[in-house]
Amino acid sequence: MAITGTRSTGHRDLAWFNDLFGTYLGAFAKDEAHFYIGGVVGIDSLSLLWLAGNTKSQITIVAPGTVEQQPDDARQAISKCRNRISEVVELGADELRTVAYHARNRWMVDRSDMVIGFPLEGPEGNSGTWQTLNYGAQRGKPRLIVPV
Repeated sequence: MAITGTRSTGHRDLAWFNDLFGTYLGAFAKDEAHFYIGGVVGIDSLSLLWLAGNTKSQITIVAPGTVEQQPDDARQAISKCRNRISEVVELGADELRTVAYHARNRWMVDRSDMVIGFPLEGPEGNSGTWQTLNYGAQRGKPRLIVPV
């Protein structure tokens, strides 16, 4: 499963996200499950921490460039969960711009059977989260959309 979501998570507390992930990721987090997560802050880091601490599922982190290019909080989450991460994929983009993140998102979706998205509440927009969810739909993959 590919996980996508907003980087803006400061409007909710950690307990709220833990409950949310327990409900919506926990339902799919069987031992044989494999989650692809981007390596940035927000939903990426929070879902990584939850999956690593609460499941035995496989976890692949996918960075558009390198992990070293990611924000400090994201690198810390990856480092903290390193013993639970099955694989780190660095796609090698020189510049971390929208095109690199979209390429990363497509890479994750192409290797997944489903897309789980956590967009900000409100109408569908042009965010990377919605781009990823819509790309999954274009590829005929089921989507679970959980507004935060």
